[in-house]
Amino acid sequence: MSTEQHDADAYGQELAAIGHHQHEATAARLTVFQALAAVGIGHEQADDIVAKLEAGAVAGAHTWISESSPPHKSEPRFEDGWFAGVRDVASYLLRIADTTAHAGRGRAASSAMLLAHVQQAASPAPQATTADEPVPAPVPPLEATDVLAAAERFPWAVAAPGTRHWPDGSDFLDAALSAVANDERAGYIERLEAFVEDHRARLEELLRAYGPGSRPASHGRYALVGQPETLVILERMEAAPFLLRGRWEEELETVFLDDLEFAWGPRIRLSR
Repeated sequence: MSTEQHDADAYGQELAAIGHHQHEATAARLTVFQALAAVGIGHEQADDIVAKLEAGAVAGAHTWISESSPPHKSEPRFEDGWFAGVRDVASYLLRIADTTAHAGRGRAASSAMLLAHVQQAASPAPQATTADEPVPAPVPPLEATDVLAAAERFPWAVAAPGTRHWPDGSDFLDAALSAVANDERAGYIERLEAFVEDHRARLEELLRAYGPGSRPASHGRYALVGQPETLVILERMEAAPFLLRGRWEEELETVFLDDLEFAWGPRIRLSR
C-alpha cells in the first residue's frame, strides 16, 4: 500500500469516527432541548444553556492541547515547533469557544419545530373539513426549477457544470426545499439571493477549499460543495437546521450533509 493510500484510508477512518461522535451529539442535544422544554425553560434560555455547555467542551479541549508536551528528549528545534503549533491550535480553539458561546440562537425553536413535525407525521390523518370550517389559505408555490435558476446566477459560488459531482442534484434540492416553511415560500428566492450575497467571501472560500479539484474532495468526500442546490442547503442549515436534518434523514444519506456541515461550519452544527 502506498503512503498516499495509507493517508487516505487513515483520513477516512478519522472522518468516520468524527461522524459517529457528531451523530451522537446531535441526538443528545435534541434530548436536552426536549427536557428543558418539558420543565418550562424558554427557547432563548435553552439556547444559552446548551451553547455554554458546548463552549465549555471546546474550552476543555483548549486546556488539554495547551498542557500537552513534545515527546521526551526531543531536539530543541522540534520542541520550538511543537509549542508554536500548540499555541496556534489553542488560539483557534479559543476563537471557536467564544463563537460557540454566542452562536446558539434559534436551535431550541428549530428543535421544537422538528419535534412537532415528527408528532404530526405520527398522528392520525385529520378529518375532512366541513362546510362550516374555514378553508386553509393555499400555500404559495415554490418551484424547484425557479430556485435552481436563481442559484445558478451566482457562478462564483458554484462549480462549473462539467466539474460537479452530481449532474442532477434534485433529491438534495427537494430535501432542502421541504425545510422551507409555508410562510417563507412567497419570498424565498429573494431570501436565498440575499443569503448568497451576504456570504459571498465565505462561499468562495468553501468552493476553493472543498470544491471539485481540492484535496479534501479527492478523497471522495464533500461531494455537495459546488452544487447549485447546495446554496439552498446552506441557507436552510443556518435558518432551520433541525428541520433540515429531520427531513434529510428521512430520504438521504447523512454523510453528505455531515461533510457539508463540517466544511461550512454553521452557527448550529448538528453533527458536531
